[in-house]
Amino acid sequence: MSDIKTKFINAPERITAELLEGYVLAYPEQVKLAAENVVVRANPKSMDKVAIVTLGGSGHEPALSGFVGAGMLDCSVVGDVFAAPGAQRLFQALQLMKRDAGILLVVLNHSGDVMSANMACQLADRAGIKVKQVLTHDDISAGIHADTNERRGLAGCVPLYKILGAAAEEGKSLDELVEIAGRYNKNVATLAVAMRSCTHPQNDAVITDLPAGIMEIGMGQHGEGGGGQKPLISADATASEMVDLLCRQLEPKSQDRIMLIINGVGSTTYMELNIIFRKAYQELESRGMKVAVSRIQEILTVQEQAGFQMIMAVLDEDHIDYLKNKASDAPYWVTCGK
Repeated sequence: MSDIKTKFINAPERITAELLEGYVLAYPEQVKLAAENVVVRANPKSMDKVAIVTLGGSGHEPALSGFVGAGMLDCSVVGDVFAAPGAQRLFQALQLMKRDAGILLVVLNHSGDVMSANMACQLADRAGIKVKQVLTHDDISAGIHADTNERRGLAGCVPLYKILGAAAEEGKSLDELVEIAGRYNKNVATLAVAMRSCTHPQNDAVITDLPAGIMEIGMGQHGEGGGGQKPLISADATASEMVDLLCRQLEPKSQDRIMLIINGVGSTTYMELNIIFRKAYQELESRGMKVAVSRIQEILTVQEQAGFQMIMAVLDEDHIDYLKNKASDAPYWVTCGK
């Protein structure tokens, strides 16, 4: 570990606790800490409605706790930087969320998160807690039409939080929510590109070596490699290549209604993200598709990594309604409107 400081932190082992403390102090009307590293809504929904819970490591802010709030998540269970929170902490959260309507646990497909979720759900079952899981696996860097078990979860989970949160507020049952999530999961795909890797805030270690002037399409959630490195190309060429790959995965038809989100991952400017979105939008429209839901925002970051994630989905009408027309007060969703 270098003695040269590169980030505004205090003790490395206190990063997660201190960032969560600052977060809930800033948004006391929306969120609070119910237990160590367990963020919940400040004003819980009624117990006759399904609770939406997720888990994941810190270091990706605003994800995932930034989406706790009315109309989205009821609870986020936070691990250390880039690390799953562990089964016991998740089980504690499931106990806090226990209700007759049940709990839907949204899990990103990463080994630590999956292991924690499976163990916690076993404990919950023994304790009489009604919980079902939905696994997100939107990353297509493993290959077009690769087995879903090989596909990692990326920022495509965030729109799903909005869809499920809105549907749960409407009073949909646990089984109905699983069905809604399943349709979304089958029709969403994400691809990440980076041109500079991130450093781990606790030890300053560089996750992946990306030389100056080199880009990599297929980067993972923590800066892991996943695709081939090549010289950096223009914004239009990058966007076109990524749209083509995502369309090969989703196989959308003319007149399909599409969600297009460009997610900045840490240090790429909104200038660049807007330029990327412009070309991606044009590519989709030229193929006869209609962009019905769109967003340019940092919803899930990878520390100071330079690059972005392009998230695309073919949406059903109820997905569009939940994304566009249902209110949420989650601190990091309302910044761009509904």
